[in-house]
Amino acid sequence: MSLTRQLISGGFADLEKSARFLDAPELASVDRERLLADLAHAADPDLALQSLVRLLALRPQLRSLLDEPEPATLPLFRLLGASEALAEFLMRRPEHLDLLTTRLDPEPEAVPAARLRADLLSAVDADPDAPIPVAGRSGPDAWVALRVAYRRLLADLAIRDVCALDPLAYLPAVGAELADLASAALDAALAVARAEAATVHDPAEIAAVRLCVIAMGKCGARELNYVSDVDVIHVIDTADDADAPALPDEKAVAIGTALAAGVARVISASAPEPPLWEVDANLRPEGREGPLVRTLASHLAYYQRWAQNWEFQALLKARPAAGDLALGERYIAALAPLVWASSEREGFVESVQAMRRRVGENIPARDRDRQIKLGAGGLRDVEFSIQLLQLVHGKVDESVRVPTTTAAIDALAAAGYVGRADARQMGHHYRFLRLMEHRIQLVRLRRTHLMPDGDHARRALAKALLAPDEPLRPAAEALMHEWAHIKRDVRALHERIFYRPLLNTAAHLSADDVRLSPEAAQARLAALGYGDPRGAMRHIEALTAGVSRRAALQRQLLPVLLGWLADGVDPDAGLLGFRRVSEALGTSPWYLGLLRDSSSAAERLCHVLSSSRLITDLLEVEPEAVAWFGHDEELVPVPFAAQWAEIRSKMSRHAGADAQMRLVRLTRRREILRTAVMDACGLLDQEAVGRSLADADRAAVLGALHVAEREVFGDPADRRDPPTDLLVVGMGRQGGREIGYGSDMDVLYVHDPRPGADPGEARRAAEAIVARIGALLQQRCTPPVLAERPLILDAALRPEGRQGPMVRTLSSYREYYQRWADTWEAQALLRARPLAGDDGLAGRFVDLVDPVRYPSRFDASAVREIRRIKARVEAERLPRGADPSRHVKLGRGGLSDVEWLVQLLQLQQAARIEGLRTTSTLDALHAAAEADLLPHDEAAVLEESWTLASRVRCGTIIWTGRPSDVLPADRRALEAVARWCGYPPGSAARLEEDYLRLTRRARAIFERRFYGE
Repeated sequence: MSLTRQLISGGFADLEKSARFLDAPELASVDRERLLADLAHAADPDLALQSLVRLLALRPQLRSLLDEPEPATLPLFRLLGASEALAEFLMRRPEHLDLLTTRLDPEPEAVPAARLRADLLSAVDADPDAPIPVAGRSGPDAWVALRVAYRRLLADLAIRDVCALDPLAYLPAVGAELADLASAALDAALAVARAEAATVHDPAEIAAVRLCVIAMGKCGARELNYVSDVDVIHVIDTADDADAPALPDEKAVAIGTALAAGVARVISASAPEPPLWEVDANLRPEGREGPLVRTLASHLAYYQRWAQNWEFQALLKARPAAGDLALGERYIAALAPLVWASSEREGFVESVQAMRRRVGENIPARDRDRQIKLGAGGLRDVEFSIQLLQLVHGKVDESVRVPTTTAAIDALAAAGYVGRADARQMGHHYRFLRLMEHRIQLVRLRRTHLMPDGDHARRALAKALLAPDEPLRPAAEALMHEWAHIKRDVRALHERIFYRPLLNTAAHLSADDVRLSPEAAQARLAALGYGDPRGAMRHIEALTAGVSRRAALQRQLLPVLLGWLADGVDPDAGLLGFRRVSEALGTSPWYLGLLRDSSSAAERLCHVLSSSRLITDLLEVEPEAVAWFGHDEELVPVPFAAQWAEIRSKMSRHAGADAQMRLVRLTRRREILRTAVMDACGLLDQEAVGRSLADADRAAVLGALHVAEREVFGDPADRRDPPTDLLVVGMGRQGGREIGYGSDMDVLYVHDPRPGADPGEARRAAEAIVARIGALLQQRCTPPVLAERPLILDAALRPEGRQGPMVRTLSSYREYYQRWADTWEAQALLRARPLAGDDGLAGRFVDLVDPVRYPSRFDASAVREIRRIKARVEAERLPRGADPSRHVKLGRGGLSDVEWLVQLLQLQQAARIEGLRTTSTLDALHAAAEADLLPHDEAAVLEESWTLASRVRCGTIIWTGRPSDVLPADRRALEAVARWCGYPPGSAARLEEDYLRLTRRARAIFERRFYGE
């Protein structure tokens, strides 16, 4: 193979330059094949080759290392291919080249923090055994000694890092050791600063000042980057031993300031060895404008009175890092109560969320798509999400009070505040993003968080992310694809967790409220409006007892849910319903996670449980439906065709009428529940509710018809042609697709014997099918629901009423309607709509009844007959003792008034006005207004009255689980119905007033238009 091909296959980019380096005299006696194989382990083989030649020029004895077996050369090539800056350090300080001959342990242990501290203190001639750093050497020589010792330890860590068999798993240990190394550097710098301050201040006074450097940010959390500002806060105190001089606060602050400034100078000022990093004290109280050091009392006073919300978030990571660690521990202990109570501050959650948005908005446009740290789906999204969860829940749960992000993710998952799958995904993605950041910074030891430009740099980064023995994937493209995938996942997790509504509500609860201690909980329950606080506590104790994850999640959720349940009409019933639903779902892993994570599910569920007996009962037997509350795509009416396709598919897989009808009934119950939930969530208007419920009933009737036909005629594959075709026709509200919850179904049955069939056999078959349909649909679901009503088919509107045959032939209907039909029967046919059966027969039936219900002539006598019947209905059918002003169906201005007026107009005018030929009351009302049969303002009043009466009727059965046609007089029931009708809390009287006013106006219009002016 040619050299050019070898270089290309080895991952080299600059082929000409690399070929020249391979011909350098320093490599004259080196086995080129072996060298190229070794260079293949380097993330950037071009960089590794160039650095190798330069090092050999300085230290020819390094040449012998190249003859060692491959494991021995791995540190050399992995480090030189990963970090140009550390290679340059070794060139500057060749006495440290022995690092490259390190024999790697397959599972290297981290260097203990005490050893790092001892090494760096020894470098500046300070006593490593002193608990508080004492003066060491001073001046630039000490600075250089510290920085060289630091970089040696940094290079040692980098070698272990880039040679790790699992870089992602090793990442937390790297971050911790980098933070410990920074803390050791601060301690050593403090020793130097004490020596240098002695030239200005009395050494005894310097010794009397206790200074602790509090590490913040990533250093405080022990998850530091290779190159990062080290954020610090300085706290001082004076020694309390008798031999130390007494110092006034002003003097102690002056000495402390000199020491703090000295530490920054030792670490960051110019010297023959480059600075380590910037010591950033801008997180201190008052920021750049505040004093560099403060006493503990001054710090405490500031945080108690003046600190902003973000300052408490910053203190999550605070850790005593250098100096007087005992003083630092007192600092942490003093501020901890303020940190963990900070989420109760007004607007805390919103301010944290706003700060995250500002961080993203301030990214320069040119860097937005390259930001690993600050951009959407970057490190900050993970960190802000986790920190907000910690601050909200950590006020009572000490298990989540951990500073390291990866450890905090695990702690939050263990406590149930984050789902296990989400935590695994977030933890992996966070480590991957941090590993990318580490590898990018390691190249030149520069503080950057940007994805590099160019394929070569990205290819080198992709290879640097792999273990040494992992085969190289397609580099640059694969890296960018994986990064894009991670950003999408992280952003989605961030938006789901960071903007979780539970956070905002939980943040405003006191610690006692969150803990749910019996005394505090009962007091809060009473204050929230629970009628039986002791009974509510029994439910709470049953839900939260034990140490299971489920109990932990319930303890997390209930303090918030109790408030949302209390916003409903009956919080006690709502809490009982929550317990019943929770017990029905058992240990289902998705349920409590949905309530914790969803932007709307928990609040919606609480609203429903405390406002609806019917939905609560249905949810207890259909608990999986709770998943709908968090997924709006599930809260969409399922069209009739889709329901029927599902029923047919399920029936084909089950034999036997009982099994098949059970599926039909369960599908109907599910769709009634879906409609009720959508209605409760405000996603359907009254017209859509009626259509959705009617479609569920229609699908059930069609299913029952198929089961009945199979029983009577036999299996379709084996039976002979049936003797007759059957049709079920919906009448009344079912025909108009404007039914309510629990409505019966008015029907007509039509059959049409097939040519050549025996009429008697056809009649008997039709009667058997009709009887079986009714029986099948009247059975209840299993398990039964107290508030659920089976579908009752009522054929009382058939010719001759209850005295006539249950099912007639089409020709019999034709003869009856032509010769004997009364005016009321023509009126009833206005809402006749074929539901189930033969399509051809349905068309023939409609052709038959259209001339009857849309007559070309409707004379005065027929109008008088309609008026007489309406008056009789009002007089005879209104229940004894019922208040006509409150009866929503038959009362003044109610459903009956609007429907009879509309139907009279249809009988009079539908023959000439096509828009009136509809089974829908509201569609016909709109058509009447468009045709100037009614003034638009009157039509609007009638529509509003009809809609409100329909809502009241639905709201009553939703609240009680029982049908009723009366506007409730009981205040609680009236409040529940008002809420269902869309009124705000406390509007029972307003609903009553609106209903009575509106129906009075509707009645006046009805009387004027129906009985004549």
